[in-house]
Amino acid sequence: MQYVYSFGSGSADGKAQMKNLLGGKGANLAEMNHLGIPAPPGFTITTDVCTYYYKNDLIFPEDLKNQIEDALKNIESIMNSSFGDKKNPLLLSVRSGARQSMPGMMDLVFHVGLNNNTIPGLITKTGTHRVVQDAY
Repeated sequence: MQYVYSFGSGSADGKAQMKNLLGGKGANLAEMNHLGIPAPPGFTITTDVCTYYYKNDLIFPEDLKNQIEDALKNIESIMNSSFGDKKNPLLLSVRSGARQSMPGMMDLVFHVGLNNNTIPGLITKTGTHRVVQDAY
């Protein structure tokens, strides 16, 4: 079963009509790519994962980890950087979503992948030390 839907560089696994499976944000990001609207690459973990998790004693689907790793490799390829790389780090942001809008459900999480090992590479990549101040 497919639990992870990738999007980026003008292509997407999902579409707008898949809102129940991808959530509103995931479906709209997929559709933006189909329409050629610039959007950063990413992936959506389906709402089926949540259903599976609660129906199976809080265990994630077996294929989920591999699908996430493949989706991350796709983002790395598009962005020409690598998650956790000390010289050319890829940073991610995480957004929550649901089949129906749930305001206030979760704050956005930015700078996933920023740590003491990747900060020097980010400074070199961006040419600024300001990023270090903003990250803490």
